[in-house]
Amino acid sequence: MGIADDLMQGLGISDPVIRLGVTGLSRAGKTVFITSLVANLLDRGRMPALRAAADGSLKAAWLQPQPDDTVPRFDYERHLAAMTGPDPHWPEGTRHVSQLRLSLRVQPRGMIAGWRGTQVLHLDIVDYPGEWLLDLRLMERDFDAWSQEVLDRMKGRPGALEFLAALASTDPARFEEGAAQALAAAYTSHLHRAREAGWSDCTPGRFLMPGELEGSPALTFTPLPQQMRDTALGREFARRFGAYKARVVRPFFREHFARIDRQVVLMDVLGAIHAGPQAVEDMRRAMADILTAFRPGRAGWLAQLLGTRRVERILFAATKADHLHHIQHPRLTAITAAMLREARDRADFSGARTEAMSIASLRCTTEEMIRQDGEDLPAVRGTLMDGRQAAFYPGELPANPAELLVPASQGAARWLDGDYAIMDFAPAPATLRPGDGPPHIRLDRAAEFLIGDRI
Repeated sequence: MGIADDLMQGLGISDPVIRLGVTGLSRAGKTVFITSLVANLLDRGRMPALRAAADGSLKAAWLQPQPDDTVPRFDYERHLAAMTGPDPHWPEGTRHVSQLRLSLRVQPRGMIAGWRGTQVLHLDIVDYPGEWLLDLRLMERDFDAWSQEVLDRMKGRPGALEFLAALASTDPARFEEGAAQALAAAYTSHLHRAREAGWSDCTPGRFLMPGELEGSPALTFTPLPQQMRDTALGREFARRFGAYKARVVRPFFREHFARIDRQVVLMDVLGAIHAGPQAVEDMRRAMADILTAFRPGRAGWLAQLLGTRRVERILFAATKADHLHHIQHPRLTAITAAMLREARDRADFSGARTEAMSIASLRCTTEEMIRQDGEDLPAVRGTLMDGRQAAFYPGELPANPAELLVPASQGAARWLDGDYAIMDFAPAPATLRPGDGPPHIRLDRAAEFLIGDRI
């Protein structure tokens, strides 16, 4: 939807539209979230906390072609078949921007319900890699500042020593494309290894998901120490860093991100906790930085008319809640909220509504109590990725989030009082009853927060 469509909507000529952005860092579950949300809005038997579904004012939902002809369609049908078919498996993750339009027929509530007919609301869901979202911070940084930040944070991360060794063996006095490519390859390897180890802040994001830009000069640069910046290599890398911002980051912000009305940020908080204190602090800092790009708050009518929206609601959702027994869900939510305190305070001050929540977009476990060392422990049971059945107790999350966040902020190398384990569960085989979407945890509450006020 472009400026012309925005003008038509502002003048009441077209049906209203909500643009819902869905993002999160790698393995946070973006594809599963969108697929399950759409399936459960089409078949609303499992959505009691969505008020419009519970009271019947949401009359119908159906898929339509997405409005942006140049944006790939989110492959909903294929992803749903992967999750709920006879051989269920996790769908492929997000690698580019995609979009899906779900149209909702709604009966207005209240005093006008008796004389006003149903209306149509379009929900345009925009899926994009969270790694690209981290790049939005680069627009406010020059090459020197970005280089220093990255090098300061790099110590101790996987692949850092190999990249630093490649830097040390490079002559910066003259620029050679082969040497630049070798440095970029070493840096990209470091980013991939760091992400696999649970680190969140891995920029530039397109180095991880280059697409058609792979091998281009825009992706052939690295951070450099101060003594290498005022050299032939440093000047060329600074130029390419500027080109990356101008030709990759800014177009994404202008064409996709700046038009979002509501936003979901999915977070693998359990994965970060398992990776250790430094990964938790890295995620906290990344989420705080990400929010600076949201321009949160309620836009005035003129800004809406001109197409310069602000994000009105932001949901921070800790995924994989089904990896914990439900008695631990409030603790996971509290930890997530505490991690995001700085980000949420900034958004709330700007007029946006924010919420932290623990969810499972596709529930793949059942709960049970297991006996271990003479003690009954609240566990979950599911099918592992290798096909084996397992009952699993991940450890007890602390009631006070400070027990995790304080050592994380102080740079502790490991947790002193706990060992928080995780397992990778496969989707559970399920036979869906007519009218029911895939099983989930609190997806209906998430939908109510994100769009309930409009339906």
